Amino acid sequence: MIEKKQWWSETGLNFTCRMCGKCCGGEPGYIWTEAKERKEIAEHLGIELETLRKLYLKKINGSISIKEKKNFDCIFLHDETRRCTIYPVRPQQCRTFPFWKSMLEDKEEWDFYASRCPGINNGQHYTPKEVNIKFQEALLEEQDKN
Repeated sequence: MIEKKQWWSETGLNFTCRMCGKCCGGEPGYIWTEAKERKEIAEHLGIELETLRKLYLKKINGSISIKEKKNFDCIFLHDETRRCTIYPVRPQQCRTFPFWKSMLEDKEEWDFYASRCPGINNGQHYTPKEVNIKFQEALLEEQDKN
């Protein structure tokens, strides 16, 4: 089997989170969570899992997402500081940004997010080998969800 050569396979990628919160809102979307993540978030907040479900989560087609505010910011994004209030226990989806399968397969999507995120294409350099590891992890994670 011949693997498709990715657009980043020669140079690698640069990314360092600038903690600006831009990836955490401003447009509608979903922040998918797994049961273990929801348990960790509830513990971090010092609330019961049922309270977390009622106040902060929504069910969409059988999956669970974190709610958004009216301006499409994640409900856990602090309005003034623009910092995540559950950062130590944020979901896998948040921890792996911007190394998502969709972004690693499509340079136009990478560039779209780079126009909004000051950390993309700046900061730490990830070699093609390091990006490939992240890409393979993203593929496995997507297979696990299907």
